[in-house]
Amino acid sequence: MKKMDIIYEDKELLVINKPTKLLTIATEKEKIKTLYHEARTYIKKQNPKNKIFVVHRLDKDTSGIVIFAKNEALKLLLQNNWKEYAKNREYIAIVEGNVKKKCGTIVNYLKETKTLQVYDTKNPKVGKKCVTMYEILATNSLYTLLKIKIETGRKNQIRIALSSIGHPIVGDKKYNSKKNPYGRLALHSSHLLLIHPKTKKEYCFISQIPKEWKKDWKVGIENYEKDNHVRFR
Repeated sequence: MKKMDIIYEDKELLVINKPTKLLTIATEKEKIKTLYHEARTYIKKQNPKNKIFVVHRLDKDTSGIVIFAKNEALKLLLQNNWKEYAKNREYIAIVEGNVKKKCGTIVNYLKETKTLQVYDTKNPKVGKKCVTMYEILATNSLYTLLKIKIETGRKNQIRIALSSIGHPIVGDKKYNSKKNPYGRLALHSSHLLLIHPKTKKEYCFISQIPKEWKKDWKVGIENYEKDNHVRFR
């Protein structure tokens, strides 16, 4: 097992760069190979009495920023008011084809089945509204590199949104992708601005974009990182 990649830690927060193909929390089929298990093992080594709580999660195949709280009170404050305290949630995605509009907003209504499958419904009375915004960073003959921002944080939201406009995320077989040059889902949580519910202190968490993407998207990624360096640091 690789060493856990810690982005930030203090007495209340533990922020980790989750690798792709790792669950955030346990499922019926998998209890041990999860980011939560790794985080719990890590803090228990510091002190057996320590506790850790999941604040939010990423899909198994999505990499990037995941926040844990070290006390239940902070966890509940953040979870119950996530939209208020979690600002500027940005992702990087590589999608199939050439997206025509330089930027856009995608509105979907998502519904989850009893078997936990999420799909897009046209009925707003049945599905939960999701808003996904994108901006083109770079294109080549086969793919488009996008910056993604979300106003809501529904399960599979970004994946469904991009597939719904005919540009599924590379490697996302579940939502109609036919190509997988990176051997993984090409979706990465890169930036998250968090406001502490009690102190109102602002934290900007940054996760470096996967190295294997940079050789193909060097200019687009460098410009993105430079822009965020100016805005956040």
